[in-house]
Amino acid sequence: MQGYQHMLISVIVTTYNRPDALAAVVRALLDQTDPNFEVIIADDGSGQPTRDALAAFRNAPRTSGMKRLVHAWQPDDGFRASAARNLGVHASKGEYLVFLDGDCVPRPDFIARHRLLAEQGFMVSGSRVLMSEPFTKDVLAANAPIHKQGLAYWLRQRLAGNTNKVVPLLYFPNTGMRHYRAVKWNRIKSCNLAIWRKDYEAVDGFDESFVGWGHEDADVVLRLARLGIRRKGGAFSTEVFHLWHRENTRATESQNRKRVEDRMKTGVTRADTGLSAHPKAEDRVDVICG
Repeated sequence: MQGYQHMLISVIVTTYNRPDALAAVVRALLDQTDPNFEVIIADDGSGQPTRDALAAFRNAPRTSGMKRLVHAWQPDDGFRASAARNLGVHASKGEYLVFLDGDCVPRPDFIARHRLLAEQGFMVSGSRVLMSEPFTKDVLAANAPIHKQGLAYWLRQRLAGNTNKVVPLLYFPNTGMRHYRAVKWNRIKSCNLAIWRKDYEAVDGFDESFVGWGHEDADVVLRLARLGIRRKGGAFSTEVFHLWHRENTRATESQNRKRVEDRMKTGVTRADTGLSAHPKAEDRVDVICG
């Protein structure tokens, strides 16, 4: 973390029509221990209920170091997570980007742990604890602050079958053992992924020509690796709680996977249609607070 104590971190939260889950994520971000970060909601075309959920935070008390909460929205034109993330990055100001899905609830030290792991020349890939459908419904119905719960609580949930794991909630030191020798593009997910802004801009961000569900995150990871950016493990440090949801349609999965596999045979590092081609669309950005 040396030299990075004061840098602004931008947390880019992708969402689409799930205001209850998003509210749980924002509440957890309001309780972060980190002293200097902003939150950008990268909205892939949600309706009015999401706007209403975010409006409730305009005057919310902040005990964390959140400097801004921003809602960056694009029209609903199918699954366009890449475009939403690029829009979110355009609306952000930080030099370090942490991508988080709008149904992944972070622990209070989530951003502080990402700051600790930040290292030039590396992207940091975190992981997640999957929650069951009944447990997720109970948590959301009660507005339960699960991000504040300790290891004993999560051990009970694991024993009850409400989660898929608990061991990664333990902490592992920030040592060279976190450095991977090779990047396996199919092992990294954008639901919990940190990238230096300069590296993200160097590969021109997520490729917006990937439409429909599947592998747009693998593509950006592959291009970063081609640029020489290595993978650093964020598991056992930055774990998030992934609220249950129905799986998205996989109609485009095989097509997108083939694109990534074809790119593995080339030296391509920049997106076909990326950050530089994306309209900044300031008229679609609403500063909720900050």
